[in-house]
Amino acid sequence: MQARQVRLTTSDRELATTAAATTPTGKTEPMDITQLILDDHHEQRRLFAIVEQIDRADTATLQAVWARLSAFLEVHAAAEEEVFYPQLLKVGLSAGSAVAAGAEEETLDAIHDHNDIRDAIAAVAGHQAGSSGWYAAVAAVNVANGDHMAEEEREGLTDFRRRAGLQLRHELAVAFTAFEARHFAGVTPVDKNPETYVREAERQIESPSSTDAPDGSLRIGSLRRPPD
Repeated sequence: MQARQVRLTTSDRELATTAAATTPTGKTEPMDITQLILDDHHEQRRLFAIVEQIDRADTATLQAVWARLSAFLEVHAAAEEEVFYPQLLKVGLSAGSAVAAGAEEETLDAIHDHNDIRDAIAAVAGHQAGSSGWYAAVAAVNVANGDHMAEEEREGLTDFRRRAGLQLRHELAVAFTAFEARHFAGVTPVDKNPETYVREAERQIESPSSTDAPDGSLRIGSLRRPPD
C-alpha cells in the first residue's frame, strides 16, 4: 500500500470552486471533509438500525441491505485511507512533534480499526442471512464500526477541524466525494499494516531529496525507516 498526497484533477478543482452546501437562507458554504465523514457515519448507523428492524424471515431484503451497507463501510474506509488520514498526518507533522505524535497514534488506531471492520464483514459471509449466527456476525461489525466512529469523531475529526484550514477541508471533501462516487459499487477489501501505512504516508510527505525528518516528524520506533 502506498499512501498518496491528494492531487485534485482539473475537473475536481473546477468542482472544488463550485461545490458547496446551501443553507436555508440561500447562502452557500464550502464543503468540509470532516462533515462528509460525519454524514457517512450517520448513514452507517441508519443502515444498521434498518437491518435490525427487518423480519429475519425476509432474507432477500436482509441480503440486499447488508450488501449495500457492507460495501459502503469498505468504500468509506478506503476513502479515509486514500484522502483523509495522509492529510491528518501532514497537518500533524507541520504542527510540531507533540501534535505529530497524536496524529500518528490516531492514524495507527484508525487503520487497525479498519482492518477489524473488514475482517468482521468477511465473517458475515459464513452465515445464512437471517440466522442467529448471521445476526451475531452483523452485530460484531456494528460494534467494531461503532467503536471506530466514536474514537474518530472524538479525536481525528476534531483535531483536523481545529488545525486544517477551510479551503483544504473543502478540497479534500471534493476528493473524498469523488473517490466514493467512483467506487460506488464497492472496493476490494485489503487489510493494511498500520505502521507501514503511516511510514509510507510520511515518506510521501517528505521532500524526495531530503535526508532529514520533516519538521515535527517522529523518527522513532518502527514508524520510520532509517535512511537507506
